[in-house]
Amino acid sequence: MSLSPNATVFIISAPSGSGKSTLVGELMRQVPKLRFSVSYTTRYPRGNERDGEDYYFISRAEFEARIAQGEFLEHAEVFGNYYGTHWSERERAAAAGCDLVLDIDVQGARQLKEKIPDAVSIFILAPGRQVLEERLRARSQDQESVILRRLHDAAGEIRNYTLYDYVLVNREVAASVDTLVSIVKATRSRRDRMENEIRPILETFS
Repeated sequence: MSLSPNATVFIISAPSGSGKSTLVGELMRQVPKLRFSVSYTTRYPRGNERDGEDYYFISRAEFEARIAQGEFLEHAEVFGNYYGTHWSERERAAAAGCDLVLDIDVQGARQLKEKIPDAVSIFILAPGRQVLEERLRARSQDQESVILRRLHDAAGEIRNYTLYDYVLVNREVAASVDTLVSIVKATRSRRDRMENEIRPILETFS
């Protein structure tokens, strides 16, 4: 099963600590008919993360077996752990009449764009290195060595911003949420998305 003509895939990427999870959470709350794609990962759960809601947590051996079976639309290894989007996620979104939101890294976004060229890609970043470091430390989730590695790798991720359709600098949460919501709503008003509504209107003039 493929995506219906009215279903759009939204790819959202960001260096760790940029505030992506907060923005995506608000997007899902404010905009109807969006389905969040739950990724598979080999890393351990953090905080209150729950299996099947935040991620599907599986072993490295099982993940690699699924790669071999061609079950992922995209997958990548980040900080020693695998992450991937199962092909069934886009089918479920299409069946429910929803657009699909994917929270994936730059590697995964590149793969997904190759398979779904009309996917809408959005890159979120903090306004500077110092702010990013403050946010990473405020989470109190990572060891010092991990924080330093994330800061180092963030520079490489940010240089890939040209791969994306939109870039959102997350200076203030409320304003960033408004921008993200506007991108989704504007995409839904594209001509190709409105064909089914336009034709009946034209027929009234026949």
